[in-house]
Amino acid sequence: MTLPNFLIIGVAKAGTTSLYKYLEQHPDVYMSSFKEPGFFAFEGQKLDFQGPGAKYRINQWSVTDIDSYREMFAEANQKAIGEATPLYLYYQESCDRIKHYIPDVKLIAMLRDPVERAFSNYVWAVQPGAEPITNFADALAAEPERIENNWSPRWHYKAQGFYYQQLKPYFEKFDPQQIKVYLHEDFVANPQEILQDIFQFLAIDESFKVDLSRKHNVTKIPRNKVWHQFLDKPNPIKSLVKPFLPAQFRHNIRINAKEKNLYKPKLTPQLRQQLIAEYKPDILQLQDLIDRDLSSWLKV
Repeated sequence: MTLPNFLIIGVAKAGTTSLYKYLEQHPDVYMSSFKEPGFFAFEGQKLDFQGPGAKYRINQWSVTDIDSYREMFAEANQKAIGEATPLYLYYQESCDRIKHYIPDVKLIAMLRDPVERAFSNYVWAVQPGAEPITNFADALAAEPERIENNWSPRWHYKAQGFYYQQLKPYFEKFDPQQIKVYLHEDFVANPQEILQDIFQFLAIDESFKVDLSRKHNVTKIPRNKVWHQFLDKPNPIKSLVKPFLPAQFRHNIRINAKEKNLYKPKLTPQLRQQLIAEYKPDILQLQDLIDRDLSSWLKV
C-alpha cells in the first residue's frame, strides 16, 4: 500500500498550515485528509498528553499504527503524496522511523526566527484559552515543569526552537539532496516563488498558480475574553434572536465582531534579548548546516 513520498517535517507556527493548504490545491499533489497525523513521532504509543483541556486533539487525532497510516493514502494516485506534521522535527525518534519506512522520501522544513516562533506559539495557545498564564515570561518559566509533567508540545514554546539540534540527524541520515529548508520570512515575502521551488523539488508542474488569497492559522489574542466567549459559545441571548436573523447574517456579524476583538501582542525587547542569548549557539551552527545568513534572527 502507498506511503507518502514527501513530508513537511517542521516547524510549528512557521507557515506549515498555509503550505499544507496551498499544496492541496495542486492537481499533482495528494495531501493527507487532515494535517498532522503524527505517525512517525508517535508510532506504537498510547498518547496521554496533559495540559489545560486534557483531551487535546493530539491525543485523539494522532495515528500511531502503520496500517491506519497507510490507509490515509490508500486512494492516492498523484505524483506527489505527502503530509505535514511539524513535530517530526521536534521528536527525534521521527528521523529513524522515516528512514525505516520511506528512506527515499523528500523532506521539507520551514523555519522561523525561533524567538518569534516561540512567542507566536504562546499567542496561539492564549487565543482559545488553552494557556492560563497571561505573561509570556512566566509561561517560559513554567515550561520545564510542564514538559516534566507530560504537557502536550503545544506548550513547549522555547524547546521547539533549537533547529540545529533537530535538523542535524536528518542531514546525517538522509542525502542532503532529499532535504529542502526554507525560511518563514522568505515564504511570507515571496510565497509563489517558494511554492514553485517546492514544485520543482517534488518534480510536479511548476507553472501551477496557487490561490494565495486566504490566510491560514493567523494567531491573535482577544482584547476582551468574556466578549470572545460570548461570541464563540451558545448563549440564551443568541438563541433568542436566532429566529429573527438569517443564518449568513448572524455568521457575518459574529466573524466581524470576533475579528475586531482580536489583536496581535508584541514581544518586549528585553525578553527577546534574553531568548536570543539562549538560542544564539544553535542559530550559529544552523547557519553553517543550511548555508544561510541568519544574522537577522540575532537582532533585538
